[in-house]
Amino acid sequence: MAGHSTAAVAHAGNNPFLRLVAAISTLAGWCAAAMIVVAVAITCQMIFVRFVLNGSTIWQTEAVIYLVIAATLVGLPYVQRLRGHVNVDLFPLSLAPRARFVLACLTLTASIVIVAVMLYYGFEYWHFAWARGWTSDTVWGVRLWIPYLSIPVGFGLLLLQLVADLYAVATGVDKPFGLEDV
Repeated sequence: MAGHSTAAVAHAGNNPFLRLVAAISTLAGWCAAAMIVVAVAITCQMIFVRFVLNGSTIWQTEAVIYLVIAATLVGLPYVQRLRGHVNVDLFPLSLAPRARFVLACLTLTASIVIVAVMLYYGFEYWHFAWARGWTSDTVWGVRLWIPYLSIPVGFGLLLLQLVADLYAVATGVDKPFGLEDV
């Protein structure tokens, strides 16, 4: 289906857990947006230094790369909360309400398992960088545990949002796939 989806922001109702997770995901979205703004500002500063002052840059390119990657990872739960990830709603739309509920529970459970595995290995990777004192091979020599921290943080927050989504669907606070019964 090409066009605007009928799915809206994940509902939290009056449930304190769902409202807390929604607030955390929204905060993560704001942090991701701030990282993008900072990356753009650094890029502008880098262009000014290179082409106006005819100087060399040391840390800017690496900082922008790390910021954009961190923004992508930390922004995952916010995009999930807004149901902004790519999906195909043609199949769920063609299902009866009960089958749609089962499919939503299965897909959310599968997503939780996959993201939990990514969180586990992301944490392990971050911990290796932290414990072994890894630094980048550039002149700046940033300690890599700092940018790598976005991996377990981003996947951890996404996992939390997915668990909240599953809970909301299972308890009837939210509709499967955010679709009203047709």
